[in-house]
Amino acid sequence: MTSDSDRPTPTIFPAMKFRDGHAAIDWLETAFGFRRHAVHAAPDGTVAHAELTLGDDGMIMLGGEPRTPDPDNPWASAKLGLYVHVDDIDAHYERAKAAGAVIVRELADTPYGSREYSCRDPDGHLWSFGTYHPKRA
Repeated sequence: MTSDSDRPTPTIFPAMKFRDGHAAIDWLETAFGFRRHAVHAAPDGTVAHAELTLGDDGMIMLGGEPRTPDPDNPWASAKLGLYVHVDDIDAHYERAKAAGAVIVRELADTPYGSREYSCRDPDGHLWSFGTYHPKRA
C-alpha cells in the first residue's frame, strides 16, 4: 500500500479558458465532482485564475475570458495549454530558448511569487513553466 507521502506530486497541470469561468466552475463541480482549491477574481469580475481538484492528486487550472482582450498575454486568448512546475526555471528557460521554443512571455517574477515564462512548441501549443506549484500553495 502506498502512503500519501510516497505518492508523487503532479507537476503538469492542464490550463483552460472558458467564456464564463464562474459558470464553468459550477458545472465542473456538478458534472465531474471537481472541488474548488482556489478562485481569484479579475478586476472586471471574471475569473482570473482558478484551481480545481479531483481526488487526491488531480488538478486543473482555468480562467474566464477577459472582457478586454490583452494582446500581450498569450493566455488571454488560449483555450487550452499546459502549466508545468520546474525547480530551476532559469536553466529550463535557457534550455527551451536554445532548442528553438518560441518565447511568448519572457521569464519574469510574478506578483504571486512565481518565476515563469510561456512559450509555444513547434506545433503552436501554449506552455507555461514556472516555480509556482498549485498543490503546494
